[in-house]
Amino acid sequence: MIRNSIGTILMSTSVLLGACSTTEKRTEEAAPLIGRAEVNITDGLLTPEVLYSMGRISDARLSPDGKRVLYGVTFFSIEQNKGNRELFVVNLDGSDRRQITQTPESEQNAVWINGGKEIAFLSSESGSSQLWIMKPDGSDRRRVSEYAGGINGFRFSPDEKQLLFISEIPVENQTKKRYPDLPKATGRIIDDLMYKHWNEWVETIPHPFLAPFDGKKLGEATDLMEGEPYESPMKPFSGIEDLAWSPDGKAIAYVSRKKTGLEYAVSTNSDIYLYNIATKATTNLTEGMMGYDTYPAFSPDGSKLAWISQERDGYEADKKRLFILDIASGEKQDLSTEFDYNVDAIKWKADNQSLYFIACKEALTHIWEIDLKKQIRRITSGQYDFVDMDAAAGQMVAIRQSMQEPSEVFRVNLQNGEVAEISFENKAIEERLTKGKVEPRWIKTTDGKQMLTWIVYPPNFDPSKKYPALLYCQGGPQSTVSQFWSYRWNLQIMAANGYIIVAPNRRGLPGFGKEWLEQISGDYGGQNMKDYFSAIDEMAKEPYVDAAHLGAIGASYGGFSIYWLAGHHQKRFKAFIAHAGIFNLEQQYLETEEMWFANWDMGGAYWDKSNAVAQRTFANSPHLFVDKWDTPILVTHGELDYRILASQGMAAFNAAKLRGIPAEMLIYPDECHWIAQPQNGVLFQRVFFDWLDKWLKENK
Repeated sequence: MIRNSIGTILMSTSVLLGACSTTEKRTEEAAPLIGRAEVNITDGLLTPEVLYSMGRISDARLSPDGKRVLYGVTFFSIEQNKGNRELFVVNLDGSDRRQITQTPESEQNAVWINGGKEIAFLSSESGSSQLWIMKPDGSDRRRVSEYAGGINGFRFSPDEKQLLFISEIPVENQTKKRYPDLPKATGRIIDDLMYKHWNEWVETIPHPFLAPFDGKKLGEATDLMEGEPYESPMKPFSGIEDLAWSPDGKAIAYVSRKKTGLEYAVSTNSDIYLYNIATKATTNLTEGMMGYDTYPAFSPDGSKLAWISQERDGYEADKKRLFILDIASGEKQDLSTEFDYNVDAIKWKADNQSLYFIACKEALTHIWEIDLKKQIRRITSGQYDFVDMDAAAGQMVAIRQSMQEPSEVFRVNLQNGEVAEISFENKAIEERLTKGKVEPRWIKTTDGKQMLTWIVYPPNFDPSKKYPALLYCQGGPQSTVSQFWSYRWNLQIMAANGYIIVAPNRRGLPGFGKEWLEQISGDYGGQNMKDYFSAIDEMAKEPYVDAAHLGAIGASYGGFSIYWLAGHHQKRFKAFIAHAGIFNLEQQYLETEEMWFANWDMGGAYWDKSNAVAQRTFANSPHLFVDKWDTPILVTHGELDYRILASQGMAAFNAAKLRGIPAEMLIYPDECHWIAQPQNGVLFQRVFFDWLDKWLKENK
């Protein structure tokens, strides 16, 4: 149930980590600075402690002259149980790499300004998130905003005399409105839908603001959506990428889904609006386009606007198309008609005739180029994922990762696609680790199709031995199993614990065309589960796989998959682990917040007996097959998860115990759909492997 968007991938690590818990207030005695942690590495193997010692890189940005790169690195302290993000600069050739901040507060949203002579960024050093400016060496650091509502993201106008920024405005509190004599009452009175998101109650909404800037201080800000009860950018995952300046500085494009309550909860119909700064008039540029319209980007000459568009209302996993608007004529064009994959992270070239973008094809995410004649060229290659890129002055940098290596910053040759690492933030750790081989396999499915499955082998793999194997079940459900590097669902750490990992790109995942992607909707418990069986059954034939000791693991939709497999696996598996999974589909239909997702993927409401698709979905709910459960299961969940409530995990655990099945539950009172806090993350890994080792190694 994780949004199929590279926006989620590109979220800065520290922002994501803060998603489940409240921000700590500064105390009189400053906490120790968090930097690179010293870590013991035994036998070259990846451990939870080693994972948390790695710096997590995000947001690589080229200077205007294309000669220097600015990026952020988040470090963690297991002892302090928190993380902190610092800023770094490096020359494009990889020389003169230096850390330019060292504070107890994370620096975010950093960009080059003043022709590359300064850097602007956000920091909560003053108590709330405000705009700061410093020189590229970190000197002359100064705060230039004192905005009461705080600043969540920003973009300078082309002449840098105005600042477009995001800030939260409060939603009317019904309890205080109705009963002002009860100021300490904590109850929320709710009279419509969309009162919560994945990880928060809706108490504020983001709006775009505009303020003059004289180089020293921000002036009085204007709310571009004054009086409107709508979000821009849209929660919970969108950010500053959904706001854009026109090159002449006279207009602003912003994304909003101008709906509230029930209408909001059932629709993905967002639009791109053009705000005229002089007249304050707003024009809907995508009226009549019914799905998500996001990520507006003006061409350098201002004659065109590019954006990412999905066609169908209510279908959040619809193909992401690359649209172009000719601003003078109003003509719209889909540039990606011949490209059967999602387009993400678009950026115009200086020629105004072509764009760079990121797209995943066959579980590999690369950088591409497309021109206005729809000619497409893939720039990068190899068994990697490129998750971010930036271009300036004819140069490009990108962040690359894989199942064998964490993110680092690379210089990209735009002519031949060759890359060269320039950050080396984790080199000292990586040099001491032994990783397992990652191998792509195409496996035949029950309906005769070919499915790409990643196989990850233990370090120092010996084919003459037998190893227990784990089936990795992906979430989403429409999130590809590409060359990702995760700090929780990390396939290398699983391999380092002596397991062979089988990670199929089953039905419903993007990167394999529209037909493959869309098959899963309305078919939960159907072909995608057969795909899982095809993958694990094929690998179980290998002489080095211990077919008598197989496990299955997964989170979110992957957790649903585990609960479903538990009632249908016919004794294939000896252990299960489900995190934040759906156990009861009827319960989930009424508990989740984004009803467009439930209506599209489940087919509709369970009480609609005339709806055959919905009835098939709910008839496949895992809770209906508990009578067939016979395998030990570990359930984990966070009580602040408002996407899939913790009651789902508790119900699954209770069912297992009532059936007399060995079961354990790891419940977090202070985590949401993700596990954000370092000690909770380490705890998850330890309990995870203790459980698997007990049932797949010790009980042989």
